[in-house]
Amino acid sequence: MGCFCFAKKSGGGKSGSTINYSQTESKRPNNLTDAVKADLTGNGTKEANSKDDQLSLDVKNLNLREVSENDGKAQGNRAQTFTFDELAAATGNFRSDCFLGEGGFGKVYKGHLDRVNQVVAIKQLDPNGLQGIREFVVEVLTLSMEDHPNLVKLIGFCAEGEQRLLHSLIAIAYLESSSLFPTDLPPGRKPLDWNTRMRIAAGAAKGLEYLHEKMKPPVIYRDLKCSNILLGEGYHAKLSDFGLAKVGPIGDKTHVSTRVMGTYGYCAPDYAMTGQLTFKSDIYSFGVVLLELITGRKAIDNLRSGKEQNLVAWARPLFKDRRKFSQMVDPLLEGQYPVRGLYQALAIAAMCVQEQPNMRPVITDVVTALNYLASQKFDPRAQVHSTRRREEDHRHNIVGNGTDSDKSID
Repeated sequence: MGCFCFAKKSGGGKSGSTINYSQTESKRPNNLTDAVKADLTGNGTKEANSKDDQLSLDVKNLNLREVSENDGKAQGNRAQTFTFDELAAATGNFRSDCFLGEGGFGKVYKGHLDRVNQVVAIKQLDPNGLQGIREFVVEVLTLSMEDHPNLVKLIGFCAEGEQRLLHSLIAIAYLESSSLFPTDLPPGRKPLDWNTRMRIAAGAAKGLEYLHEKMKPPVIYRDLKCSNILLGEGYHAKLSDFGLAKVGPIGDKTHVSTRVMGTYGYCAPDYAMTGQLTFKSDIYSFGVVLLELITGRKAIDNLRSGKEQNLVAWARPLFKDRRKFSQMVDPLLEGQYPVRGLYQALAIAAMCVQEQPNMRPVITDVVTALNYLASQKFDPRAQVHSTRRREEDHRHNIVGNGTDSDKSID
């Protein structure tokens, strides 16, 4: 659930790793309150006002002052503040058996908050991690402003003490997350069927649409990848991890200039080369996720041969020949998929990963197309019956033709 990251230049890396193309590390403020005040007033450090650092703009546009004064109440979501002791108690003082995982933000634990009587996932900021106070602020801001069934729900946060970095935690609603990758499934668990994959894709697209089209101001996710899509009951998709989110271009602006960060294999090439972040950058990342769902392959897989390590590079030549579409589908589906649905899903993915950003669709069009695909329930039994019927008709035709031929010979 955390951003698994390491600093790396453009041109290399491995899947699931957040890349930072900036050559200089930002200095972290020791106090969260000081950082927020500086960004709100515009009297922060030179770094805070530099072209490469948009935290000041993000904080102002996301109305942090209003969120704080109203105890986190914004756009229907009410975030509570918790003490460190409350969150420590919820996890049994961060016991090892409550440990869920670890990323660039820090460690993630499962716990139960007595005050709200709810099971939660608690993310504890690592003061020595690759993500710091800025990502913590951005994630709390974004989650405080959103309220959508396809985004994780912020329960509350903690940022107390003289050294806020030591006690910075986020509590979100806990989800029994399942892997989107068939190869990562626990032993004995069946791979995701076609209907489930399309339902997950449609849900993730709806979450992204909310960020792009309905949040005020609009937000660019910037780190869309399979590991950031959590699955709730019934494989209900929810986007998580908003530490790299940015306020999108507003008014007549076409892009946001920022240092390039994201995950290798998912990062749009135009953004990686220019540092110009747009909503179409997220569309590219979504296309990669959709390809992963269809093919069962990972965005970057170093265990494969050279030409097949990069999913998009492998897929592009195959997009050009419909006869090769069957070669792209996940073999674990064992042929249990609608041929027409496969063609349509691959067409959506191909449009999303276009090299030119202006050729990629807007998220609303993607949602419309995927909603349709998700509504077309595929029944493997009907496919078997249809196949058998075609085979029987074919045999009858052969027999019939053979009889006629015999008569003509006589």
